[in-house]
Order: sequence, then structure tokens, then C-alpha cells
Amino acid sequence: MSEPIERVAVQVDRLCWTGILLRLAFTMTNVQQFAAAGSPVWSLAWCAAWLLDPMVSLVLLAILRAEQVTARHGVRMGGWVRAAKWFTLGATYVMNTWSAYAAGSAALVVLHSVPPLVVFVAAEAVTDLRDKLGWAVAAYTAVQAEPQASPSPRREAPKRANPRTSFDDYLTVARAARTPDVTVTPAWVREVTACSRGLSSRLATALNAEVPS
Repeated sequence: MSEPIERVAVQVDRLCWTGILLRLAFTMTNVQQFAAAGSPVWSLAWCAAWLLDPMVSLVLLAILRAEQVTARHGVRMGGWVRAAKWFTLGATYVMNTWSAYAAGSAALVVLHSVPPLVVFVAAEAVTDLRDKLGWAVAAYTAVQAEPQASPSPRREAPKRANPRTSFDDYLTVARAARTPDVTVTPAWVREVTACSRGLSSRLATALNAEVPS
């Protein structure tokens, strides 16, 4: 049923972001030591060093979170956003591993490389997971909304790679998922049907031409 799927989506999102925040807490100490460079404890330089990791990591998290939301609506980010993401990720990685590379310890390099890389991979993965879980909810809702007549292939949710899914099949799924407060756009159609970009425009035009019941 759709409700458990929605709960799983929320749990996945919370677990991933909890792991990301724990990583921030883990690496703050290492970056602080890197930035303090042996300054006396509680000196101005020592205290200011605690701000370096959050200053970079919070910007990275903001970019990743924004990408996660916009990806659900088929909106692509510009080049500056991608550059900022890779720059902040690279800065976080360098600050975490610099001392390990300088010490020539492979174990320390691995230890301090894993957390920043996990942040990036997890944030990318949770975007795809939320997209697929959201599509599963929409597909299940569409199937449940169809008349409970004799079984037919149309009752199965269309798959992305299934060439036999017809225009009418996609239209049925989108029509069933449509609610009065929904603004039908190609991006919305792709989100609820997983159809191609070109087909989504035709489907959106067909839906907007209909009179909602």
C-alpha cells in the first residue's frame, strides 16, 4: 500500500541525512586540528579553526539538498552549481586528508577519505531513491484508482524500459494521479509516469485539454 511506501521514503531520507550530519561532526575535529596548526588551546586562532569545516560543509549540504529537490521536478542545475558542489567537496576532502598524506600513513588516508566521500555518494543516492519511491507511490495510487474490472495489462505500472507501454497507458496513469490542486506540466507528468521527456509534453497537452472531473 502507498502509506508504508511513503513512510519508507521519509525514513530513508532521515537516515541518509542523519549519516551526513554525523559525518560533519566526525570531521570537524580533524579539520580543526588542520586549521589550528598547533595554536594554543582557546586562543583566537584555535577557536576560529572550528568554523572552517562547517563553513565549507554546510554550503555543500545546501547544494546537495537543493539538487535533491529540483531533481524530483526535472529541473537541471547550471554549471556554477555543479562547480560549487565539486569545489566544496574537494575542499572538504583536502582538509580532511592533508595531515594523513603528510604523515604518509595509508590507514589515516583511508580513514579520513571515507567520511567526505560517503557524504557525496549518500546525497546523490538519496536523490535517486526518493525519486523512485515517489514514482512507486504514484504508480500504486494510479493502479488502485482504475476500475476493478477484469485484469488487463494496463493495471500494471509502466516501466521506464518497457517499449510496449502505450500513450494511452501513460495517460491513464497520469489522469489517475491528477488532483484538483495539481498544475499539469511535463515535469509533473514525468514524475508520476516515468515517461520520456518528449512524450511528457504530449501527455501534459492532452491532460490540460481535458475537463477535470
